[in-house]
Amino acid sequence: MTQDELYMQRCLDLALLGLGKVAPNPMVGCVIVYNGNIVGEGFHQKYGEAHAEVNAVNSVADKFTHLIPESTLYVNLEPCSHFGKTPPCADMIVRQKIKRVVIGSFDPNPLVAGMGIEILKAGGVEVTTSILEKESDFLNRRFMIFHKLHRPYVILKWAQTSDDFLAPNEPRQVWLTNDESKKLVHQWRSEEQAILVGKRTVEIDDPELNVRHVKGNNPVRITIDRTLSLSPTKKIFRPDTRLFVYNESESSNNGSLNLVKLDFEKSVIEQMLQHLFHQQIQSVIIEGGPATLKQFIDHNTWDEARIFTTEHILKSGKKTPPLSGKVASDEMIGKDRLVTLLNS
Repeated sequence: MTQDELYMQRCLDLALLGLGKVAPNPMVGCVIVYNGNIVGEGFHQKYGEAHAEVNAVNSVADKFTHLIPESTLYVNLEPCSHFGKTPPCADMIVRQKIKRVVIGSFDPNPLVAGMGIEILKAGGVEVTTSILEKESDFLNRRFMIFHKLHRPYVILKWAQTSDDFLAPNEPRQVWLTNDESKKLVHQWRSEEQAILVGKRTVEIDDPELNVRHVKGNNPVRITIDRTLSLSPTKKIFRPDTRLFVYNESESSNNGSLNLVKLDFEKSVIEQMLQHLFHQQIQSVIIEGGPATLKQFIDHNTWDEARIFTTEHILKSGKKTPPLSGKVASDEMIGKDRLVTLLNS
């Protein structure tokens, strides 16, 4: 690993600390290096607050600020060039007279899209790009998919028995995963902006779809109820977070409840994802049920799948949907096996 790659890896490690806290902004880490020593570092900690580059510059001790112009600034994503919640970072870097900037990923946001690099070069900054670019792109895969494909990053999640069933044929709730796996799922929910389940899952399991077992933000809840027949006593209707209910007859906003009318004669998935894109939702985790998961698979609209295989046996029931992809990880969570697939 080169020196540039070493410091870029530190940026990625810092950036990851913002997971679940900065969306719809990307996760960004930054380090400032003088003569082979890190003199400042920071990361984007919360949406609406200071960006990583500002936090890194501000972290430099007073007795070392004179070193900033002679330092190299490393950042895993192209510095922003526009006014948003905060001023442009590219302008700030030029004002600091930093002589060299090393960047991991190009920013696909049309408000940036190379303009941050142009500002740096016009300001006399030496710019090096594409250091650990693949790793940087993957870290911000939600942000990248959102801006490149104009839809949220889609994560499929399910638990299956060792004989490849998702649920029994009769409408009853069955818990398959262990407590450790359930806690991990709640952690995942806190890291994504939205969570979707089908109408039958709401009717049978009455899920809360929150993060009660971990600290973090509850995701926006989503369900598909074509005829608006779900009972308002179901837990997803609790007003502690937003709920989108996709249906064929009504669009309205009533506090946390958002009814969204779709044309069910056309692709419901495409319409839902387009709506979520305009709502600035960059990621959604699909937790079922079997029919809902199959729709996304059949439509080939998924980016990642997280599949638990448990020791339970059902012998009959609703079969797991066929799915193939690149294995990103294969691990044991207690006695549950967890395989993560990427849609390559």
